[in-house]
Formats: sequence, structure tokens, C-alpha cells
Amino acid sequence: MANYDYDVITVGGGIGGASIAKALAEKGLRVLVTEREESFRDRIRGEWLAPWGGAEAQMLGLYDLLIEKCAHPQPYFNFGGFMRDLRITTQQKLPALTFYHASMQTIVLEAALAAGAEVRRGVTVKNVTVGKRPSVSIEGLGETRELTARLVVCADGRSSAGRSWGEFAVKRGRQRLLGAGILLDNLAVPDDTSVAVMNPMIGRVAYLFPQGDRRVRAYLMYGEEEVGRLQGESAVGRFVAACAHTGIPAETYADSRPAGPLASFDMTESWVEHPYREGLALIGDAAGSSDPTWGQGMSVTLRDARVLSSHLLTTDDWDAAGNAYASARARYFNAMVTTEDWIFRMFIERGPLNDELRARAMPLIAADPTRVPDHGFSGPDLPFDETVRRRFFGEE
Repeated sequence: MANYDYDVITVGGGIGGASIAKALAEKGLRVLVTEREESFRDRIRGEWLAPWGGAEAQMLGLYDLLIEKCAHPQPYFNFGGFMRDLRITTQQKLPALTFYHASMQTIVLEAALAAGAEVRRGVTVKNVTVGKRPSVSIEGLGETRELTARLVVCADGRSSAGRSWGEFAVKRGRQRLLGAGILLDNLAVPDDTSVAVMNPMIGRVAYLFPQGDRRVRAYLMYGEEEVGRLQGESAVGRFVAACAHTGIPAETYADSRPAGPLASFDMTESWVEHPYREGLALIGDAAGSSDPTWGQGMSVTLRDARVLSSHLLTTDDWDAAGNAYASARARYFNAMVTTEDWIFRMFIERGPLNDELRARAMPLIAADPTRVPDHGFSGPDLPFDETVRRRFFGEE
């Protein structure tokens, strides 16, 4: 076996890079985590973890740590007035979790360090070279070093440089809505209940994800042509008004005040069909990001970390392990984006055909809510074939 500086080097020390580093380091592998940020800050990233993502966190040995340090359980989900108890109605029998993303990142990265991974912060990865002896060019502390690894894992987000370094072909979905998010203090909502309002009459979605002590992450998915770009302190009033217009009572926000920045972001899916080649694996949003409207990014990332680490730990043929992960990832990512598209067409998208679809399907769903695919809560292992689609759309 060739002599490498590390078994694994991760590019990115967020939830993806840190969780796979923890899983591998605690089994004795030499892991280096590189992270460009000296300290994590509010970037309006996902802060709602689905029950199936919680189950992934359990298998990675992170769930209890998150509960102890930063997570806020959300047993109830209010979907436009329809209330469900996720501890009863999901396959995992778990609540959703909310947390401040920057705190979660710090805690998971500290767990990787405690497991034996080496962590370098404030460094920049300038390049990754793939092949039989992958190498990473790392810049920091006034110098650039070239380090080798059996495997490089890029967990560097939606704008991943790893996609370019590995010469992966990137696919994109169709442009739909923009998403805006802000952290608000002093909101009048129950601390144990996530709220979603989908309004197909105006093609918008509003969310409230409590984090405890009346602090809530609020989101709005909207069309820019109708609302205007929601960005910065001056747009907070328009954000609140648009959320109220979507269907969340205006009094909910009456005494609220911003606790972080307001920013908007593109919601278009992008993905790599086979996120592994020649010693370079992509995980998390680097491998493929679904529409953030549905809040699946962290759950998928945790599954990526678990699936890839499991393959690596069960064989010495890491090229085969990387390819096995990539094939598995393609299957479960497809399950998520397929069912998310169905949900979008049913509950958000405007147009005569969508109105006809709702007129046919909604009375059936009201009588039997199990017609709605539950992948967003119970995960991608549920069936998503034509029978499931026809039942949801009321076509059987």
C-alpha cells in the first residue's frame, strides 16, 4: 500500500466534513479536516433536521450530543392547520430537531477532534489532484503545503470547488422560487411546533422553525417578480408582510425583532450524477443539493457521511467503496428530488393544470393524509414509484 500523509482529507469542516471525519477517526483512520472559517457565523443555512435525518445522526453517534448541546426537539409539525406528532407518524418515531446552524457546526467539528481527527481552521484548499495518489494543496499561515491521502472528501457546499477539481459534470433543475431567511427574536409561537404554510394561490411558502426562548428561524419561498429581492435590514418589513400575506397571522410577528441578517438565495437543484472519481468523493450539497424549500439538505448530508464511511470501513478497495457510495447516493437523492417535485406541483405551483390536479386530489388527501408521500419526514427509503405518484395525484 502506498504511503500517504493521511487516510482521508476533508475539504470543509461543516456538518458533512466533520461527521464523516468523526466516523472514520474513531475507527483509527488518520483524518485531516480543513476548514477556511476560523469561527462559524450565521449564513442562513438549514436549521431543521427531519426525523429521518435524526436517525442518521443516531447511527453516526451524534444525536445525543446534539440534544445535549444545541438541538431543540420539534415533536409537532403544523402544516397549514393540519397538526401531526412526528414521534407517532414517522417511521423513525422521532421529533424533528432545530438548532442554530453555526452552533451545530462547532459541536460536530469538536466531536471529530475528540474522536482523533486533526482539524486545521483558517486554511484554504487551493486545489485537489485526483488519481492513484490524490493530493490537496492547502494554503494557510503564510505557506502552501501539498498533502496526500487515500481519499479526498469534498464537503464544500453548493458552490463546491470539488466539482471542478474532479471535472464532474453538473446538472441543474428548473428555476422556481427564491428563498429568504432571517433569525427573529420574540415571536409568539409554541416552542415545540414547526409551522409551514403553502399558498398555491400566490405560489409561496412560509416557515417558522422555533429554536427555544421565542427565537425562530423564519423562511419565505417566493417569486422575485412579485415581492422584489428580500435582502438586508431595509427589507425586513417587506419580508414580514409577505409572510403574513402567505398565510401566517400578522400578529405572530408583531413584537419580533431581527437577531441576524436577512438574505435571499437561489433554490434551484444542482447535482452530480456519480459523485466519486479517482480518489475524490463529493458529499452533502457538493454532491447534490435539492430544493431547500423542503429542508432535506442536512439529512441527506448525514446519510452521505454514514454511507460513505460505512463502505470505506468494510473494504480495503476504496475505489470500489467510493463507487458504491456514489451509486447509492444517486438512488436516494433521486427519491428526494422526485417526490419534492410532486409536492411542489400539488401544494405550491400555480396554473390551470395544477388547479385541476388539486381539485381532483385534495378531497382524497383530506380524507386520507397518507396519500401524501412522506419522504421529507420519513426519508428516501420509502417507495416512490408510479403507484405512489398516481395515488398522491388521485389518478388511481
